[in-house]
Amino acid sequence: MESRFRLLFLERCSRRSAKLFVLIPLFAFVLSGCAATKNLFGLGEEEALPPAEIPEGQVIEPEVQRREIKEPDIDSEDFEIGAFAGVMSIEDFGSDLVYGVRLAYHVTEGFFVEGSVGQSEGGLTSFEVLSGGAPLLSESERTLTYYNLNVGYNILPGEGFVGAGRAYNTALYLSAGLGSTSFAGDDRFTVNFGAGYRFLLNDSIALHVDFRDHLFDIDLLGDEKTAHNLEGSLGVTWFF
Repeated sequence: MESRFRLLFLERCSRRSAKLFVLIPLFAFVLSGCAATKNLFGLGEEEALPPAEIPEGQVIEPEVQRREIKEPDIDSEDFEIGAFAGVMSIEDFGSDLVYGVRLAYHVTEGFFVEGSVGQSEGGLTSFEVLSGGAPLLSESERTLTYYNLNVGYNILPGEGFVGAGRAYNTALYLSAGLGSTSFAGDDRFTVNFGAGYRFLLNDSIALHVDFRDHLFDIDLLGDEKTAHNLEGSLGVTWFF
């Protein structure tokens, strides 16, 4: 009788264990399905935090120290007039003082048109000195006067410094043109070219250093040739 009760108890216990073995995985599956469904419909999302409020106005106010600036008073006039003086070497006639006047019009910041008139004196040629004969030219015929019309271009505008606290506007320029030269009793077609350096002392006055070559044909000594007449000069001009 006692053995029969034991068998009945063991049979019931085995049935309950089998049911639990089946129900536990099923319960876990149901829980995972519920969690997936909750995420699917957006029920599991955390509430988004509201954006941070930005205060109106400037957050940082920089402290800037203002300083006084003196703007350069540069004259905007386009005309330039002045005088020059230097030395001119007339081929076969020696070197002598040259002087004249110059008028320029600045078309743009780079280009300018210039007209100039200059005068110098020719000396005795080596032939006249060695031969001891009659002079080839009279005193009036030895006066050389030229008239030129040139076009120039400022190739290197910049600044020149004098000491630690002064700067001046400067420009290196090239120029070339045509003209006429009165010399040895005749007017001769002339081509000239050269370079110069302009140094502005203030808003209207400038200093110039110029080097030019004046070329014209001459046959005074028998054979016609092209004479090179070199000129170096210093000048002062005024803008108006």
